[in-house]
Amino acid sequence: MSYTIKSGDTLWQIAKDHHTSVDAIEKANPGINPKALQVGQVIRLPGGGSPKPPHNGGGNQGGKGEIVGAHGGTNGGGNFVTYQGPASAYPPRDKWASYDFLWKQNSALMKFNDSPQEIQWIHEAIEKVSRSSGVDVRCILCIIVQESGGNVRIPTTNNGVRNPGIMQSHNGVAFDPARPKESILQMVRDGTEGTKDGDGLKQLHKKYGNYYEAFRGYNSGSVNKANLNDPVGATGDYVEKAANRLMGHSWAGM
Repeated sequence: MSYTIKSGDTLWQIAKDHHTSVDAIEKANPGINPKALQVGQVIRLPGGGSPKPPHNGGGNQGGKGEIVGAHGGTNGGGNFVTYQGPASAYPPRDKWASYDFLWKQNSALMKFNDSPQEIQWIHEAIEKVSRSSGVDVRCILCIIVQESGGNVRIPTTNNGVRNPGIMQSHNGVAFDPARPKESILQMVRDGTEGTKDGDGLKQLHKKYGNYYEAFRGYNSGSVNKANLNDPVGATGDYVEKAANRLMGHSWAGM
């Protein structure tokens, strides 16, 4: 199938709209320059490249190969809301903003530190890891922003545990400028799927049965289930801010 470039097109958007990936488009079009697409340029789309069907309601639970949480969701927006208490007092998944809304909101923040190419690689990594892990893609995105603002060059912290990369994982990898795309993918994998030294969101969601307690476990290493704002030695408002990010709320300094 062929596709004719229109004004404003990017390979990422074309790939998203046609059920494929940027890598697959680049392989089908040797020599294509993603940064120099020309209006009227004709490219090949791999594997038929049929357009996506419209999104319809409710966050998908996911199956093999699905991007969990990519469909459905609300329109987002609004200001910071105070949440406290147990997980049941926090917004349910069907009230979270749509992935499309959250990506637009949070990728705008990434522009302060990352190049357009790096942001594209982050986007591809989030979706790839959601497929392999079964973790809601919105959670991966929001924890990336929570931990680092999406800044691929975020310094490694060490308060008894080494926490590198855009998800400040448990002794995982940091950004490697010699292998930028590969190291971005691995940073997302380490935070989501865990490392040999510590759990990621996948293991913590399985352990606790909900994302909010998983977030507290990710930040603190332990959870006071009656009060998720209990820092347990880490960041008190971590879960509260993550919930606001998932709702698509905005606030100064987010």
